[in-house]
Amino acid sequence: MAKKKRKERPGYIWNTYGDWCATLVDGHIWDLRGNWIGWIDENRDVYKADGEWIGTLSRDMRILRKRTARSRALQEHIPETPPKPELPARATLPPSFAELTYSEIDVLEEDPQAFQRISDLKKDMD
Repeated sequence: MAKKKRKERPGYIWNTYGDWCATLVDGHIWDLRGNWIGWIDENRDVYKADGEWIGTLSRDMRILRKRTARSRALQEHIPETPPKPELPARATLPPSFAELTYSEIDVLEEDPQAFQRISDLKKDMD
């Protein structure tokens, strides 16, 4: 008998205000309307769907970045858009968040539209 693949529970991505901003399912990030907006790699680095690195997913499920972090080259190996999973209609209560040092920023608090812009690093169309 074949084993049924266990569904991974969705992770909720928050900003420091406690607002639910996105959902993480099987390493892929989905916005609240169900659009695929990015992914995380094995180091918990967060990339937008166009391959731009925007930060690192913390243990308390916020996307954080050092204030002085330099932009990285676009990720060339962009995964294919995954099939849309069953996404939750609402999130659980947000966790208590750790204090951020001055050298860290919450990407989604600083720039709530981070996933909606096309990267400046992307080459222009000919």
